[in-house]
Formats: sequence, C-alpha cells, structure tokens
Amino acid sequence: MTKEEIKDLAEKIVSGTATEEEIVLYNRICGFAETSEGDPINISEAEKQELEDTLKRNILQKTGTGNVYRMNRLKWTAAAAVLILLAGVGYVFLQSPRPSDRYVQQIPNQRFKNDVLPGRQGAVLTLSNGKKITLDSAANGVLASEGGTQVLKKGEEVVYGKGNLSAEVSYNTMTTPQGRQYHVTLADGTEVWLNAGSSITYPTIFTGKERTVKITGEVYFEVARNTSMPFRVEKGDVKVEVLGTHFNMNTYDDERSLKVTLLEGAVRVISAGGANTITPGQQAQVTKGRITVANQVNAEEVMAWKNGRFLFSGTDLDQLMRQLTRWYDVKVEYNKKVSDLFYAEIPRSTNLSDVLKALELTGKVHFAIEGKKIIVMP
Repeated sequence: MTKEEIKDLAEKIVSGTATEEEIVLYNRICGFAETSEGDPINISEAEKQELEDTLKRNILQKTGTGNVYRMNRLKWTAAAAVLILLAGVGYVFLQSPRPSDRYVQQIPNQRFKNDVLPGRQGAVLTLSNGKKITLDSAANGVLASEGGTQVLKKGEEVVYGKGNLSAEVSYNTMTTPQGRQYHVTLADGTEVWLNAGSSITYPTIFTGKERTVKITGEVYFEVARNTSMPFRVEKGDVKVEVLGTHFNMNTYDDERSLKVTLLEGAVRVISAGGANTITPGQQAQVTKGRITVANQVNAEEVMAWKNGRFLFSGTDLDQLMRQLTRWYDVKVEYNKKVSDLFYAEIPRSTNLSDVLKALELTGKVHFAIEGKKIIVMP
C-alpha cells in the first residue's frame, strides 16, 4: 500500500466507516494477523509509525483527550488498545498483539457458555405508605395520589403534578436495581435520571425554604430554577446546593471518591472537610471528606451512561468492570489482574458477550461468562 492509502485507511477506521475487511487489512499491515498462507503483510517501521501517529492524533481529537504530543510513547505502550464503534461493536486497531496458540484454541463459544442481555428502563417506586410499584410492568396513567399530588406514568418516565401546597408532605423513593435506569420529573419540574443501582428519596410536594432530596448511586439532575427555594442533594455527609443547574453525581460506594460533575450553572459542594463552588466543566471529587476540584473534565464520558453508551477514555479494567456489572447485573471474578488502560465506545444496548469480545481484541485480557458471572483470565 502507498502512504496515502495507509492514511486513508486510518481515517476510515477512526471515523467508523471502515468495513470488517479493512480492519482485518489494517491488522495484517501491522503484522498483528496473518494471511491465509500464514505470512503477515509487512510495511516499513517508518510507515507503521506514521499510521500509528495518524490514528493517535485522530483518536485524541475524537475523545477530547488532548494533543497527541502531550502523551509520550511509554503511556501509549501501556495502554491496552484503542477501540471505536463500528456496527455496534468496538474493534481494536492499535497495539493488538498476535494471540497465543492456547487462546486461539479456546474459541469464544466455549468460554461464553451463555449470554447476558443489556439493562433496560425500569425501577421500583416506593410510596409513602410502603407500597411498592414495579414500573417495568406498570401501565401508563395515574399510579397513586400522594399528599394531593398525582403520580403519573408516561411511557418510560414518572411525572409528579404540582400538588396542593397546603397538603401534608409525604416522601417517595425511586430505586433502580442493577440492570435498570429511569427518569422522573419531580413536583417542582426538576428532571432526574437514575443510573443502574441507584435511588432517590424526595417529597411529593416542595414547601418551606429549600428543596431537599437524598440519593445513592449515580444520578443526573436538571434542576428547575427557583431563587427563593434552593435545591439540595444529600448523600451521607456530602451536600450539593444549587438554584437551577445541570449536574451529575456519582456516589457509588465501590468507587474511590464521590464525584460531582457540573455541566451548566454553578453548585456548591459541602463536606466535613470544607466547601467548594464549581463551574461548568469542573468536577468536585470528595474522598474521606476532603474536596479536590478537577478542571476540564470530559463531560461526554461522564454523561455517556445517560446517553446510552459506554465511553472509556483511558479507563482501567476495574472501573470498566464496575460499569459492566451494574448494567448487566452480573458479578466479576478475577483470575488475572490487568493494569492496562482501555479506550472504547460501545452502545449500552449491546449484549455482554459482544462487549467482552471487543475488549478481547486488545490481546491484553480474555473473558468467560458463566451464568451471571464474568471471569477475567489470561
């Protein structure tokens, strides 16, 4: 192939327009796969390096990571691979070593004894009297009347009416199990999206001087503005105060820190160790009561869950597996620890086996599915 043809191939792969045959051709060019005769197609080291540099530059632009020249070769070598979305599955096209004979003999169908479907819209609504309503199967229409407020199901969303402000305040809780996510509009017009394994407890009407809700897991808010009644979100000792804004809170107990990412407006994050006000593009990270602020956070990656995607931009395998276990409602068992970083974009509507097969193309890790368990292995 000529240099121009190599560049064109790189551009097609990054843009997601390459066919499977072209991806295979790339792997053959780089010596990662063999021809039917068993001989790799080779190009010079200079041409191979030019191809890698073209891919890296475009990948960084695509993921918002920054300029390629800010990342030294050692960091790229440490990365597991780079994947992009193509036909619903991530394909590796950088740094994929040739698989070992033992792995070739262990075909995926033998390791993936069963498949696991992706999560879906669904939740459990607990009313003030303790009654639980499974929203997955509930019909559209009025679900209940709470403190003079009608609770309506509209498609894949629950909406609260404005209610009677003189009525007694009651509290509801919406909970998403593993493998579910849901959307609720509160009585003040605030919209809330719950990721898998999350919950929010809230009043059915808002009265007094502030609007307070409590959450677990990961929740995205688009808060209705009301300068006379600030909105407050609580998770344990951490509080977030706003007037009207868009922000995401990741409070999963198995994550290293609680994270508040601001997309619009301003929020004040309060913990035992102090308080910080953040602006759009910043993320407050709370670890053991101490608040640190990260600037220029990749908001697209943070919000990928709400937008129906997995987006990994230099994500370690432990964090990646935590996302998969929540969405597919599975557990994970490690027979091998992997320190490499992963770059991938995969729809959350993808079956688990296809996600794992895409990650396997890095050559850095292999998987098996047994019942409701992912096994990470050499």
